[in-house]
Amino acid sequence: MAVEWRPVRQSRTHELVLESIEERVLAGELKAGDRLPPERELAPVLGVSRSALREALRVLETIGVLVAQAGRGPDAGARIVRNPDDALGRLLRLHFALGSYCLEDVLEARVTLERSSFRAAAERAAADADESKAGLDEAAELVARMGAPDVGVPEFNDLDTRFHVQIARSSGNALTSTLTSAVRESVRPLILRALEAAEDWPATAAALNAEHAELLRLVRAGDGVGAADLVERHIRGLHGTLVEDRPAD
Repeated sequence: MAVEWRPVRQSRTHELVLESIEERVLAGELKAGDRLPPERELAPVLGVSRSALREALRVLETIGVLVAQAGRGPDAGARIVRNPDDALGRLLRLHFALGSYCLEDVLEARVTLERSSFRAAAERAAADADESKAGLDEAAELVARMGAPDVGVPEFNDLDTRFHVQIARSSGNALTSTLTSAVRESVRPLILRALEAAEDWPATAAALNAEHAELLRLVRAGDGVGAADLVERHIRGLHGTLVEDRPAD
């Protein structure tokens, strides 16, 4: 179905371009995978400058709904995509840094999300879903790498994040997975610093990963209640110390 483009009003031009594209997405006229017309064609149709159009496209790229490829050829131009994880994580991390959310709020959000995702992942594992098995196999590989003697703090932190997100994906709820990723990413720098400050890194890594291994075992065994309870203790153990160590306002 051809998309009908119409000129937009001139005030706050790039925002009006955003509204025009959003309207077409909401109407189902633009879907993931669709390409926008080239700038030289789209700008005059909308009645805006190419610089205003580019500004709008940059905003869409930042929020994870568009990817722009420079140059010529079949892959060049702007394409509608679905990539919310990185965008939401970046947005939430900035708002956390700006003080929009306090550390306690992030902690409680993590607990709520991950109790739900671990319980749901265990229920799917008990139902013997093939997709769940594949996801849990990936989680097992992450646990194995976290247990390697040569793993350093930055890599461990990355693997830790991926483990929790992978379990959320295994829950079968894509939104829970995205929100888990975003919330965990928002405190990644703080958790990294906490791990780097550990007096005995090998012992700290071993203790954390023993909990990861047990979490995975509980999920695979279909013990949703046990997995939910343990992941809450796991999160409050490290993330909770960040709250306790936070200087008083």
